[in-house]
Amino acid sequence: MPRRLGVGDVAPGFSLPSQTGEVVNMKEKVGKQEIVLYFYPKDNTPGCTTEARAFRDSHEIFKQLGAEVIGVSSDSIESHRGFAKKCDLPFTLLSDAGGKVRELYSVPSTFGLLPGRVTYIIDKRGIVRHLFSSQMNPKKHVDEAVGVLKSIREQDEKERTAGTGLGGSARKGTITSGQGAVEVRD
Repeated sequence: MPRRLGVGDVAPGFSLPSQTGEVVNMKEKVGKQEIVLYFYPKDNTPGCTTEARAFRDSHEIFKQLGAEVIGVSSDSIESHRGFAKKCDLPFTLLSDAGGKVRELYSVPSTFGLLPGRVTYIIDKRGIVRHLFSSQMNPKKHVDEAVGVLKSIREQDEKERTAGTGLGGSARKGTITSGQGAVEVRD
């Protein structure tokens, strides 16, 4: 059984089409800004619509924190295009037909049937700094992401002022679920 992707791991690279048909290459995003990569089950369902609108409503906060939000599901490009328009989404949705990227990121299924709802915070170096999994609390993904991005900003500022850079901090982060958090440190 393959090892699960976790905090401190390098985020796998991939290329997928967006709702505009443009192919987005994750490796090209590394080094530019933090990425909030969220996997969700299906366009136009109540929980997924709630989550997408919560990310939309906090989009300016993510921009201020220097992060890009990207949503991923197995829906088609056309479905994403309609969903993005209906919900007025200012961020990218990627079509993972066949679920290969979901598998690459170790996103579990709920009850073995429903595609999981997991958010990954990936830093500028391409390291997974946080992951949050909660099928039943879609709005909490946004709160988690904002809190972690603020923490990354504070840590980066402390390291910058101390002159230490990012060395040695790759394994620091948190893994949370709807049940609580576990902090990871070397």
